[in-house]
Order: sequence, then C-alpha cells, then structure tokens
Amino acid sequence: MEYRIEGTPLPVVICELQAGETMITERGSMSWMSPNMKMETSSGGGFGKALSRMFAGESLFLNRYTAQGGPGMIAFAASFPGNIRPFHIRPGRELILQKRGFLAAESTVDISVHFQKKFGAGFFGGEGFILQKISGSGIVFAEFDGHVVEYDLLPGESMVVDTGYLAAMDASCSMDIRTVPGAKNMFFGGEGIFHTVVTGPGRIYLQTMPIQAVAGAILPYIPTKSD
Repeated sequence: MEYRIEGTPLPVVICELQAGETMITERGSMSWMSPNMKMETSSGGGFGKALSRMFAGESLFLNRYTAQGGPGMIAFAASFPGNIRPFHIRPGRELILQKRGFLAAESTVDISVHFQKKFGAGFFGGEGFILQKISGSGIVFAEFDGHVVEYDLLPGESMVVDTGYLAAMDASCSMDIRTVPGAKNMFFGGEGIFHTVVTGPGRIYLQTMPIQAVAGAILPYIPTKSD
C-alpha cells in the first residue's frame, strides 16, 4: 500500500492498494474510491472486540475495503480541521489514541480498548476511563484536531497537559491526573480543577485545537430560543 496526504486544514489520505490489499475504517469514513474496491462490514474479530471498540468511542463494526482484479484507490478525509498522521505499528511500538482518533488502517492492524490503570486518570484526565490501543503490524492513520506538537519523554520525565490536548502517546507512556494547586487557582484560574500528567519513556502527540475547546469557545455565540 502506498499513500499520500493532501490538503490543509481539512486533509485527506489517498491510499493506492495492490490487488488483494485491504484497508479497515470506521463506518462512514470513506470519502471516495475506485469502482473495484469491494466493501464488507464485519465485527473485526468477533463480538468481544466489537464491544471493546464501542467502549473506546468507536462503532461496533468496521468496514473492510479490498482491491479486486487489480490496483485500487480509496480516500479517507478528516472530519475536523487538523492533521492526518501515519503511524507504523509493530510489536513493541503500539500506540494509545484519543477517542475519535482512529481514521483508517491496513487490515493487519488491531484496534482494541485501553483501560487507564489509574482510576483517577480515567475519570478526570479529559479522555475518559477508556482510550484506544492500536497494535499488530502495519500503517494506521490517525486524525488530530489542529496542529500537532511532538515531545520525546525520557524515563521518568513528565509533561503536564490541559484537558483534551493529549491526542496520542506511545504505549510505553503512562498517564495520571493531578489537581491544580490552591483553591484560588482551581476556581478562578480558568484552567479547570485537574490536569493530565503524562510520563515517559515514549513520544507524546499534543493537539492545538481540541474539538471540545472549540465547542466551548463558540457556545456563547449560539442563539437560544429565548434570544
């Protein structure tokens, strides 16, 4: 499979497949394709995996697109202004993704649920108790909100991240939460009560325009019925 990513700020990844090669994606993520791409909807590994994807914020079923009778082409567009990033997954190089982060992947990639080991990180860390774990072997495409900034954390090195700005991290990283110190800072500082703390070793991917932050910014300007 060969690919190219085009367009800003609403990018699309265009994949060129050889005969017999298959891509998997979420329901409704395909944007356009050549006529010889055969679509098949499946649970992607049985009911258990389908259920785990649902808990991770994705749909129960995956769509499989296979090039038949010769080379094929299929495109997957981002659903929000930002970036599409390719990741080369292999054993020992798994990825943890935010909800809604998965766009498409080669069929040899596995998508499963990732539980936060620390209870507090799950409920107060901004992305919920469950994230997505990407494993297996192959290329996965993830979509991020806004621009992406990467940091390589050494063992024991940490980064404090505001809610929603952590888009992805290597599976070798860990995540916890901490309260904002001081009651005045907590209630009048405008940064919320909790921050996410990500600790290495591994690479983290931070996004500059989380969709929930955008929604919060435009909410005061949406007319209500009383207006």
